[in-house]
Amino acid sequence: MIRVHLCAMFLIDTHTHLYLDAFAEDREAMIQRALDAGVQRMLLPNIDERSIDGMHAMSERWPNHVFPMMGLHPCDVKEDYMQVLQRMKAHFTQRSYVAVGETGIDLYWDKTSLHNQIESFKIQIEWAKEYRLPIVIHARDSFDEITEVVDEMHDERLRGVFHCFTGTSDQAKKVMSYGSFMLGIGGVLTYPKANLGATLATVPLEFIVLETDSPFLTPVPFRGKRNESSYIPFVLRQLSTAMGIEEERLADITTSNALRMFDLVPKPTLS
Repeated sequence: MIRVHLCAMFLIDTHTHLYLDAFAEDREAMIQRALDAGVQRMLLPNIDERSIDGMHAMSERWPNHVFPMMGLHPCDVKEDYMQVLQRMKAHFTQRSYVAVGETGIDLYWDKTSLHNQIESFKIQIEWAKEYRLPIVIHARDSFDEITEVVDEMHDERLRGVFHCFTGTSDQAKKVMSYGSFMLGIGGVLTYPKANLGATLATVPLEFIVLETDSPFLTPVPFRGKRNESSYIPFVLRQLSTAMGIEEERLADITTSNALRMFDLVPKPTLS
C-alpha cells in the first residue's frame, strides 16, 4: 500500500472540493491525513447554491486550515443565473472569503450556454474587483474565450489563478503576461500523456501554485481513485522533477505564492 508520509513542509491546496459527498464517510480522517502530509491550508471553491452550507460548515469546523471562496461554477450557470448570483453576492456581507470562484467558462459540456457563462464570469470579475479578492478561473476548452474577457476587464485590481492549467507554452505566456495571475497545477501533471512538465519547465516559479481539485483529477499513483488534499506532495514531487528543483525549495516558493495571492496567514496555527 502506498502511504503519504508525515511531512515537515508547509503546503497549500489552493483548490479542493472537500465538502462534497465523496468525503461524507471519512471527512475528519481525510483532513487529518492532509495535515499529516503537511497540507496546512485547504481552499474551497464554491460550485452552486447547494454547496454553500457544506463549505461553510467545513470552514467553521477547521477555521485555521480550511478557507472558503464564493462563486458560481460555469457548468451551473442556468437560466436563472442572475438571481443565483444576486443571492450569492449577499454572502460577502456576512462572512469573509479568500477568493471569488470558481467561475469562468466551460465549453466541454455545453456550448449553448456560452453567452450566459460569459455574463456570469464578467459579473464575478466585478465582485473580485469590488472586494479586492483574487478570482479562480475554470477554463475548460475555453482558453481563448476566457482571455478575451480578461483582456477586456483586466486592470490593477484584478488578480487570480487559472485553475487546472493544462495548456501550451504560449497559453502559459499569455497568463503570465497579465502579471497578476498564476497557474494552478494539480494531478494532471503526473499523467504521462499530458506533456505538461515540458511546458512548466519554462515557467518562472513565481507563477505557480499547487492544487488537487479533489475529489477529481487524482494524481499518479492513485489515479482512478478518489482524490484528496493529502496527495499534494505527489504533485509537488512531479513538479520538482519537471523543473529540476528540490522539493523543499519548491514547496517554500509555491506556498509563498499562495499566501500572497490569497492573503493567508503566513504560518500554520496548531489546533
